[in-house]
Amino acid sequence: MFQPCAGAQGAGSAAPEPLPPPVVFQNRIPSNQLAFLNDYANRPSSAVFKDKRFRNLMKQITPRTEYHYGRDMPLSDASKSVLDGAPLPVDMRDGRYVLVGTRGGPYLKGRGFVWFDIEEGVVLGGVFFHPVNGEPAPTLAIFSRQLKVDELSMSQLPVAFAAAVSEWSAGAGVPPLTVRYFIPDDGKKYVLVHEEDYCDHPVNAPAPPQDECQQMNADAADIDMNAAYFMHATHNQANATAWMLDPDQVAWVGVRDQTCGTVLGCRIRITRERTRLLLGGPHGVRRR
Repeated sequence: MFQPCAGAQGAGSAAPEPLPPPVVFQNRIPSNQLAFLNDYANRPSSAVFKDKRFRNLMKQITPRTEYHYGRDMPLSDASKSVLDGAPLPVDMRDGRYVLVGTRGGPYLKGRGFVWFDIEEGVVLGGVFFHPVNGEPAPTLAIFSRQLKVDELSMSQLPVAFAAAVSEWSAGAGVPPLTVRYFIPDDGKKYVLVHEEDYCDHPVNAPAPPQDECQQMNADAADIDMNAAYFMHATHNQANATAWMLDPDQVAWVGVRDQTCGTVLGCRIRITRERTRLLLGGPHGVRRR
């Protein structure tokens, strides 16, 4: 599994764009209200799920919205459902970062997690599943009422969070590339764009095979464009369901493929431009 670095994806000769600033979390939770999580380190996540303090925290941080997980239900119910799956051990890092999660359940291959930064009072949840109603799939939705924005990219979230999600994904069998959304306090669903460059690598590490990593960049661009089109067509509703490409979008894909042929850098660049157009922001994320 490639470990991407944040940054503009390889797109021919296009210059990398500056990354947006870190997101500001609102209504942080006092660290003394999160300290109990230390007692669960390395225990099954199912143990902490039974703790009344954990359940109260979930009520505080889960946006109050309807979410489509096989059927319409409150996002809180969808999160509880995926957290009822096969538990992973509670992961504690550096005495402050905690991830509790599951690696799979019987319904739509659902699984989920909740990540805490005890020191900063930040909490982020995640729901992953395979929709079967025609929408882009599979999908991972990050959520928190501490987010009060309608534009966001992965580089704006804490580095420790991105690393934890990557490790959870590997352990929970989540594909390295999947549709990503975020649901903030307003209860709507927005695209969480892939800005990772899967061809990037540390200076002291060997480069990944260029054909494979560039194909991942192209696939990520397609995933983001499809998600952006879906959200654009459904007005960012968190419980939006089946969708179909309209003739204009089908025609656009045909023109792109005819223009670029097999040149992946061209395809990535043009697809990213299309995604920006759909979302209306300079970084491939939606502007207010």
